[in-house]
Amino acid sequence: MKILLTGAAGFIGAALALRLLERGDEVVGVDNLDPYYDVRLKEARLDRTRAFPGFHDVRADVADRAAVAAIFARERPEAVVNLAAQAGVPHSLENPHAYVETNLTGFVNVLEGCRRHRVGHLVYASTSAVYGANRTLPFSERHHVDHPLSLYAASKKANEMMAHCYSHLYGLPATGLRFFTVYGPWGRPDMALFLFTRNILAGRPIDVFNRGRHRRDFTYIDDVVEGIVRVIDRPAAPDGRWRGEAPDPATSAAPHRIYNVGNGDGVELERCIRVLEACLGRKAEKNLLPLQPGDVPDTLADVGDLAKDFGYRPNTPVEVGVRRFVDWYKAFYGVC
Repeated sequence: MKILLTGAAGFIGAALALRLLERGDEVVGVDNLDPYYDVRLKEARLDRTRAFPGFHDVRADVADRAAVAAIFARERPEAVVNLAAQAGVPHSLENPHAYVETNLTGFVNVLEGCRRHRVGHLVYASTSAVYGANRTLPFSERHHVDHPLSLYAASKKANEMMAHCYSHLYGLPATGLRFFTVYGPWGRPDMALFLFTRNILAGRPIDVFNRGRHRRDFTYIDDVVEGIVRVIDRPAAPDGRWRGEAPDPATSAAPHRIYNVGNGDGVELERCIRVLEACLGRKAEKNLLPLQPGDVPDTLADVGDLAKDFGYRPNTPVEVGVRRFVDWYKAFYGVC
């Protein structure tokens, strides 16, 4: 089918575009190549997808209302995957307006395009950061998430609420995916694994927040892409058992659904560093620091609903995923 994919030059977006193109879908890839991080890496990701005749490379900002409306009118996609976002917790403390422009204004522009052109399914990115001050592990889609700890998390929670409104008002099938610490080849340079690898190879110390004691549900990129593809192919449907007297946050009487996409295995950061050191054959010099403002101590996904509804559960061990990332990093940057 014809799929409009925003954030096509991003880490997850580029990997998803490749998978969709390889299976024969037509992909309209929208990205503005924001310089939040190295644009050369984004261009290199796009070079892989540009080789496919079914890929349409579109330069546009989702926050540009007229541009988004024109893309929808011209392309008329059957499904939309919205991955365009200003990501990252630390940056939201420094540049909050970027999160409002892309994550809120940009998302409503996408929702309007879906509504006006009767898109068959909208799949959009949320994040494990929405669990915020919650401390009950594993995190379940049925937990209420009303206490975000960063503007980034608040903006993605807002996306879930906005999508539900459009599902309720206009019957738009929409599925939100809460991603848990996605990593792997072609990853984002602002993520810990990328920063650690670069500094260790350069002989520089690494900043280890919370003294390495917090846990993250590291989810390998190929596992995330597999989950997205399965979700795309099955539009959200109303839950006939949903009741307003005891509302389930994961489902709705409207065609809207929320899923966790995680490995279901909380890995302590210190263990991840040890795995990375083994892959690099070098020891890290560590700056042990307190937890960053806006961050959460631990994340762990309950992925039971994803497994039940789609027959799929991410399962790549961190030892395998980190090795693949290191091999890619060395090849891409020409490091011995």
